Amino acid sequence: MTPDNDKKTSIATLDRTATLQAFCDVVESRRSVRRFTDTPIPDAVLADCLRLAMLAPNSSNLQPWEFYVIDDADTRKRAIKNCMNQNAAKTSARLIAVVARTDVWQDHAQQILREYPDKPVPKKVKDYYNKIVTLDFLRGPANIVSVAKWGATQVARRLKGPIKSPYYTFEDTKNWATNNTALAAQNLMLALRAHGFDSCPMGGFDEPAMKRLLGLSDDHHIVMMIGAGERADNGIYNTQFRFDQAQFVHYV
Repeated sequence: MTPDNDKKTSIATLDRTATLQAFCDVVESRRSVRRFTDTPIPDAVLADCLRLAMLAPNSSNLQPWEFYVIDDADTRKRAIKNCMNQNAAKTSARLIAVVARTDVWQDHAQQILREYPDKPVPKKVKDYYNKIVTLDFLRGPANIVSVAKWGATQVARRLKGPIKSPYYTFEDTKNWATNNTALAAQNLMLALRAHGFDSCPMGGFDEPAMKRLLGLSDDHHIVMMIGAGERADNGIYNTQFRFDQAQFVHYV
C-alpha cells in the first residue's frame, strides 16, 4: 500500500471513530429530563430536529406520522393540564404531540408515485404501491376482505412457505402506524440531544382530551407527548441504570 493510500485509510478510520464517538455521546447522554430551563429552542433547530425525525425508517416509506408543535399559549395551557401537569410539560420550551395516522396509507402510496425521484417510475414500483400495498391494508365492509386474505395467506403458507401476514384488522393497522411513528419519535429525541437540548417522552396524558384539543379524529393516535428544552440542573430525577444485557440478548 502506498503512503497516500495509508494516509487515506488512516483518515477514514479516524472519521469512523469520530462518528461512532459522536453517536455514542448522543445516545449515552440522552435522558428523560423532567425539568427544563427558560432557554428557548430556536425555530430553525426544531425544524432540523423534525427533519431528522422524518428520516426514520418506516414501512414502505408510507410515513404515517404527524407532529403537532403546541405553541399557542392557551392551547399549551390546556395541553399541559391534559398531561397531568407534569413538570416535563409545564417547564418545556416546546411541547409536541407525536401522532400516528391509520387513514393515510392509500393517499401516501399515490403521493409516492407522484413524487418518486426516478423517472419514469419503474413498473415494479407502480405495481407495489397500486396493488401490493392496497391488498396489504384493505379490509372491506365488515372486514370481508380480511377474511379472504386470511384464507389465502394460510393456503400460501402451506404451499409456498413463509409469507408476510397482511393487516387483517383495524388494530393491525394501528399497530403498524404507531410502531413506525415511535421510530420517528426516537429520532426526534436524539436529534434534540445532538443539538444540545433534551426531551421527555410522556405516556401519561389524557388522549381523548388531547385529541379534542388538537382537533384530531378517530384515525389519529397520539403515540406520546414530548416535552423538549434545555436541561435544568435538577432536571434528572434518578441515576440511570439498565438490567444486564445478557438478560435480553439471545443468540440462537
